[in-house]
Amino acid sequence: MPRRRSAWLPDQHGAWAMLTVPFLAGTLPAPRPGWAHAALFAAWLLGYAAVFHGQQWLRLRRVARRRPDAAARHVRPALVPGAACAVLGVPVAAAHPWLLPAAAAAAPFVAVNTWYAWRGRERAVANGLAAVVPACAMLLVAARLGGMPAAAAWRPALACLLYFAGTVPYVKTMIRERNSRAYRRVSVAYHAAALAVASCLSPWLAIPFAAYLARAAVLPGRSLRPPVVGALEIACSAALLATLVPVFGGR
Repeated sequence: MPRRRSAWLPDQHGAWAMLTVPFLAGTLPAPRPGWAHAALFAAWLLGYAAVFHGQQWLRLRRVARRRPDAAARHVRPALVPGAACAVLGVPVAAAHPWLLPAAAAAAPFVAVNTWYAWRGRERAVANGLAAVVPACAMLLVAARLGGMPAAAAWRPALACLLYFAGTVPYVKTMIRERNSRAYRRVSVAYHAAALAVASCLSPWLAIPFAAYLARAAVLPGRSLRPPVVGALEIACSAALLATLVPVFGGR
């Protein structure tokens, strides 16, 4: 049974934090969080699982033509969460029709991710950045759903974008490009710029973003195992959420 469940759950651990933190950062400070947030959050996660397995089906249909079972095992994990996503999402969209153009705005980014998956290049930097944008934009969706004005929501949304975009080059320096000095320089330069921008959004954001810069400068080259890298990023994501909610919750 655990093996069967793991076959249905996408193993992209960083993606779960990227899906969760912006949504909660838009929901928890909102004046009127409610049932629609719970339904939309569940639909959001289920939709991600469905898209992930659909993309894997496309990829394996292309690269594993001699093993049709390799692609076939992703069919049910795509269709069942996709159907559940529709069951939960349609009533919310019916009550809030503005969610439909918001979903349409995410479609080009999903198309980019799908193309990279089909080509077997999910680890490309552009693919990672394309995934970050709609995930962080969900903060704006959750905030509006809860009655938070856009003027108050764009700052935490930008903070999420700054952090999660930075994880793309940083994780490269820790795993696949651990020996690349060019990647390290790009990562450190990006995090220094992100610290400056985040500090303008709120002085309190300088605290976590200074820590993000320090990890980008110090940790590469220390041969940390991927589970340790993932655990550190979960802690960094939690620190961002813990900062955003009180800082922007009263606005």
